[in-house]
Amino acid sequence: MGPDEEALDGGNVSSVVRVGETVRRAAGPWTPTVHALLAWVRAHGVDGVPAPLGIDSRGREVLSHLPGEVGGWPQPDWIWDETVLADAATLLRRWHDASAGFPRDGATWRLPAQEPAEVICLNDVAPYNMVYSDGRLAGFIDVDMAAPGPRVRDLGYLAYRICPFGEDTPPPPGLDPHARLDLLLAAYGADAGISSPDVLRAAVGRLLDLADWSEDHSRATGRPELLEHAAMYRRDAARLCP
Repeated sequence: MGPDEEALDGGNVSSVVRVGETVRRAAGPWTPTVHALLAWVRAHGVDGVPAPLGIDSRGREVLSHLPGEVGGWPQPDWIWDETVLADAATLLRRWHDASAGFPRDGATWRLPAQEPAEVICLNDVAPYNMVYSDGRLAGFIDVDMAAPGPRVRDLGYLAYRICPFGEDTPPPPGLDPHARLDLLLAAYGADAGISSPDVLRAAVGRLLDLADWSEDHSRATGRPELLEHAAMYRRDAARLCP
């Protein structure tokens, strides 16, 4: 890491550093597609995501820095604010609607596309990829897992993490995850025609895919802790099965 670089929290899969008002991390074959996608959705009015700024002299992608607090671990209290939950659902709906028209010919994605490919899913919408500032959600970060898929897939994982339903994120006393799921869907928009059972079924599918990915990545990188993550995802999926 260079003298002007500041390591940032997060980066479970890759290291992330801040340089001035930019963020840098390793690029991949999917990076040109993701940068084109970010430029597309920002041009269509979605400003709560980083701006793509190219590749630096070390071959790392360069993105604008979104100022604020990222919801990592231990999880801050703002994650449980209903305003943040509604902001997350609203921003996700805006991303989905803007991404639906993104040209996909020649695109390279890090994750496989899922059918029906209604929109470009972020595939990792969670508090640890959210930035909070001045009492509101400022935006989403870390979008390189994006790939075509159904809207409900993103809603399933967001609900799993922010309502929440995960073993590693027990809700505070008195918080009802199912009531929060109702609020999440209301903020996303009833016109989407997505029900609570739809979201929970999608969460199960996403968790099983994530377990498979974590196991494969553990073998490829020699990181045994990812096997623990995979086992947790499978337990949570079994518990959420309708």
